[in-house]
Parts: sequence; structure tokens; C-alpha cells
Amino acid sequence: MPNSAERTNLTCELERQLHDFWHDVDTNWGRQAADFYTEDGVFEASEQTYRGREKIRQFYEYRITRGPRVAAHAVTNFRVVSETPDEATTTWYLILYAHDGEPVLPSAPPIQIALATDHCVRGDDGVWRYKNRKFETWFKGGVPTTTFRG
Repeated sequence: MPNSAERTNLTCELERQLHDFWHDVDTNWGRQAADFYTEDGVFEASEQTYRGREKIRQFYEYRITRGPRVAAHAVTNFRVVSETPDEATTTWYLILYAHDGEPVLPSAPPIQIALATDHCVRGDDGVWRYKNRKFETWFKGGVPTTTFRG
């Protein structure tokens, strides 16, 4: 179990990474999103599971081909449990606002609220990546989430 300063540093590092990930998804269509995963990483979305970095990359490429969409992935209640110096589990809530089209779009309630659990591993290069991300949807409504069945 890391001491308080180590846990604080790890929490800051992994939370910053999470914010960088969603910033890429929301402002850059997720063009770098797959790079945040290990080569064999798994993304368990609300309706589909994507196995391997290449399949995750295909999902985000599919999002681009669908046409204009505005999404804001808000995260809250972030916490970390350190498993080993190179493994950690994080939990946080995703509050997703999204709609197809160009901004400015009408405001509406979130289309999804989910508990997210990430299994993070630090590679030999010192970079943390997602080995597994799982969404457990608690609330859903309005606009459908993006699903790629390729």
C-alpha cells in the first residue's frame, strides 16, 4: 500500500491521463485514444466490447465516419487503488452528453451515467496505459451512445 504522498501522486498522474484521454475524444475525435491502451487492451463499452488496440482504434475511426457529433465526457469521483508499483485500479463516474450534429446544439440531460473501472498498467517505457476499461451503465436515455459492430 503506497503512503499518502505516493497515492496522491499516482492519483494526480492517472486522473490527468484520464482527462487527456477524454479531451482527445471530445476535441480530436479520439484520433489518439487507442494509444492510451495496451496492445491487448479491452474496452467494455455499454453495448459492445472491443478487444485489442487495433479494434479500439477502429471504433474511434468509425466515430469519425459517422459525421458531425458533439460529445462532452465529464468525469467525477475519481479514485485509485494501487495494486503494485506498476498496476492500479481506478474508478470514476462518466457523465456523457452527446448528440449528432454541429454545435451549437440544444441542451439536454446526459445520455449516460456510468460507473467506470480501469485496470491500469505501467509499461517498460514508464507510461501508464489501460489494460481494461469497463462501463457499468446506471442511467441511460435520449440519444444512443456510439456503437461499432465491425
